[in-house]
Amino acid sequence: MRYFVELRYDGAAYCGWQRQPDMPSVQQTIEEALTKLLRTPTEIVGAGRTDTGVNASYYVAHFDAEVDVNITQMLYKLNMMLPKDIGIFSITPVEATAHARFAAMEREYTYFISSVKNPFRRHSAWLYYVPLDVEAMNQAAAKLLTYSDFTSFAKLNSNNKTNICHIYHAEWSREESDRLCFTVAADRFLRNMVRALVGTLVDVGRGRYTPEQFEEIVASRDLSRSSGG
Repeated sequence: MRYFVELRYDGAAYCGWQRQPDMPSVQQTIEEALTKLLRTPTEIVGAGRTDTGVNASYYVAHFDAEVDVNITQMLYKLNMMLPKDIGIFSITPVEATAHARFAAMEREYTYFISSVKNPFRRHSAWLYYVPLDVEAMNQAAAKLLTYSDFTSFAKLNSNNKTNICHIYHAEWSREESDRLCFTVAADRFLRNMVRALVGTLVDVGRGRYTPEQFEEIVASRDLSRSSGG
């Protein structure tokens, strides 16, 4: 039987979602708990990778079990076993062909920038003091919807089969007087792509690039021209 798991996690203590040799990951942490509960080695498949330190307010994964699972008990026990920075809020039986990664139609990231030092945001926002031109950043971000090859924002030696992504939404908003939010949605993202997009858009906001120059960076397919966030 296959089960979908809906969860959230604080990624500060992890190298990301995906299992890594000798590095703590969200995937490995959940797999160890599931293996103990089900008393058999159990793998869990996530909807996609998240980078080191990235949080997930909503994430979907799936695992297979040879026996029927008491969902109520499993949900309670799993949350008791997992550390405080990982929370499971739903376990649902699905068809054997359902897949957390391949069935996902859209993924969305939000990236926060704070202009004021706030200890309560130290794990969730980039502290950046330079004033930013949000209008120019949005003019640049809008150009992302007209491109599909994001080689300029791919991590070096990431071994992607393709750098093609389709971005459906990309917009900056001011949530509070001292905090900006960048929301970007696409069918898929490349490793480190969101950080690189944010860093280069911030360069637009501080006047290093114009929106037109940003578009040239996207079109160039030259990753050396983009900036990491």
